[in-house]
Amino acid sequence: MSLQNKYWAIKFSIVINYCVFAILLNSVGTVILQVQSSFGVTESAASVLEAYKDLSIALVSFLVAAFIARAGYKRTMLFGLGFIGLVCLAMPQVPTFWMNKLMFAATGASFALIKVSVFATIGLISADRKEHVSMMNFLEAFFMLAVLSGYFVFSGFIDDAEPGSLAWFDVYYALAALSSLAFIILLFTGLDESEVEHSKSKSALRDFIGMLKLCFKPLVLVFVISIFLYVLIEQGIMSWLPTFNNKILSLPASLSIQMTSILAGSIALGRFIAGFVSKKIDWYPMLVTSLLFAAALVLIALPLAESVDSSVPVTGWLSAPIAAFIFPLIGLCLAPVYPIINSVMLSALEKNQQAAMTGLIVVFSALGGTTGSIITGVLFEHFDGATAFYCSLIPIAIILLMLTLFKRQTDRISHAS
Repeated sequence: MSLQNKYWAIKFSIVINYCVFAILLNSVGTVILQVQSSFGVTESAASVLEAYKDLSIALVSFLVAAFIARAGYKRTMLFGLGFIGLVCLAMPQVPTFWMNKLMFAATGASFALIKVSVFATIGLISADRKEHVSMMNFLEAFFMLAVLSGYFVFSGFIDDAEPGSLAWFDVYYALAALSSLAFIILLFTGLDESEVEHSKSKSALRDFIGMLKLCFKPLVLVFVISIFLYVLIEQGIMSWLPTFNNKILSLPASLSIQMTSILAGSIALGRFIAGFVSKKIDWYPMLVTSLLFAAALVLIALPLAESVDSSVPVTGWLSAPIAAFIFPLIGLCLAPVYPIINSVMLSALEKNQQAAMTGLIVVFSALGGTTGSIITGVLFEHFDGATAFYCSLIPIAIILLMLTLFKRQTDRISHAS
């Protein structure tokens, strides 16, 4: 197999791995809606599912990211896929709320291993910064396409006629099969990790301390604030959009979940576009423009949602209010932010530091996701859905400031080198 063909093989494999977890991780909004009906839990109680997912991601990433290079990226990914496949098989056997908590904890732990390994692998197979940025955008775009498909997969197992039915747990059999397929594809795909093998330090403790030292660099500090706030926005909206559609726009549960796919689809489209545009345009003006459009869309779409007449029955996509289509388009504007700033940060480091840096990315992304979901859930319960989503304007404004500081720091590094 030629070098180029080998790269295409591993690219395909890591995309499939990432897609498995895209469906599992972003099912949290669907599950939040379903457990309210199936088990009678409140909005704030349901919001803790995000914490089980994200805190396990953060904890595992923090503890093992510095050591993954030693274990091997491929071996680590195989372990994560195998473990989550077994947990998916166990889910329908114990259809309870606490099992949902365990499922998201297991998903988060496995995803931490996958994401650190995948991001570090991209560093091995990218020739330069532009290729790295492009690959990150395409990977995250496929991630969102998988998220989109996940809404339809889950909605297919939901019975609107019986809101309390537990039949939706059977979806995990299909997800176990998908995990097994991803495991087999990766098992027979080659990955040359010799470049990292040669750059390992002699001490695992030194690797861990090196990861911690990264946190004290001004560039890294500005960066982690940016990704924390970005994921806070994205996960707050994505996790609660099904509930927003159901309780604010008065859509049926299955349709509420299906229409959340517009958000995932718009993020995917935005990242595909960014994958091409980032090769031609500097990342900073692209992201500033994107965030300004995102803020404008919030101010346009939410007043439309507040004016929806809940007495008018909604039976399908064609009878859904216009706000159900417009607000999720915020994903198109937010889409480029996360993959581009991750790529810019990773490209500024040596390849042997990228796994440790990815660990920090995963930790702060997870903390941002948990914070966003819990804050949004509390606002939903004590105020309303429109107020919860209006609050996204605050972190958008802070990210704009952080990106300016991030740009100055990366320019200094470029000039120094």
